[in-house]
Amino acid sequence: MSYTNTSRDAPSAGRADAEAQDRFGLRIAARLELGSQGLPHDISERLRAARTRAVSQRKREVLVAQLQPRLVSAGIDIHFGDGRGLWSRLASALPVLLLAAGLVCIQTLEADRRASEVAEVDAALLIDDLPPAAYADAGFVQFLKSDH
Repeated sequence: MSYTNTSRDAPSAGRADAEAQDRFGLRIAARLELGSQGLPHDISERLRAARTRAVSQRKREVLVAQLQPRLVSAGIDIHFGDGRGLWSRLASALPVLLLAAGLVCIQTLEADRRASEVAEVDAALLIDDLPPAAYADAGFVQFLKSDH
């Protein structure tokens, strides 16, 4: 049983794929160039601009692929990508979850406070000598508000 260090082989395989893609692209470009020789000037200029955009896009893709962080150890190639993995998604959802939990706690505390206020009023009504109908009388409410 032989073990090979794929950490050295993986980059060379990636370069071979990129070189094969480049050769294929050059062959297609040469064929397109041959076919575009008899076209009017405005169409050939649009094709030239499109080729320039395609080449610049390819250069950007290669540059981004080279700049993305990688971990290569013992033949394992872990690509971290654009940072939208499981942990970053959980980390971005954490503030929303904490906010929701805080709002639920506040609502529960406020409901408990309101229930205790209503219980105090009910207890005062039941203990008091006045009948509950007296509290509904507008004159009695004015009497309570005045300093008599």
